Amino acid sequence: MKQINPMSKKGFTLIELLVVIAIIGLLSTLAVVALNNAREKSRDAKRIADVKQMQTALELYYNDNNGYPSTTDWSTGSIAASGVTYMAVLPTAPTPYDGTCTSANGTYSYTPVGSSPYTSYTLGYCLGAATGGVAAGAHNANPGGLE
Repeated sequence: MKQINPMSKKGFTLIELLVVIAIIGLLSTLAVVALNNAREKSRDAKRIADVKQMQTALELYYNDNNGYPSTTDWSTGSIAASGVTYMAVLPTAPTPYDGTCTSANGTYSYTPVGSSPYTSYTLGYCLGAATGGVAAGAHNANPGGLE
């Protein structure tokens, strides 16, 4: 019969456990950094999409009313006129704000250009990083497109 030595125990050494814990820590750190980067990019992509959606609603408004809305009309939180709703709820910039712009904390701004009926507009927005061919920083959109 084979004798079992009570002094020979099987298991992990402290060094082996520390190495495994260090590797898990390193992998989780890399995952968190990648996730934060993806979140920042998605916020900027949403900003671009919001501005394009507002531009579309403004162009529909212009076609029906021969002018762009006033800041008073814009401050209602929607784009509507004569019983027609072009955009039910104006989008708000995603948070947390991660851009280099300090004005208005990265919110969207609308300014009609000219006198009533307004013949143009400027939509202000800010990106935290280059997205879709648009550089980081403060930008304006107008009927001609994104600047």
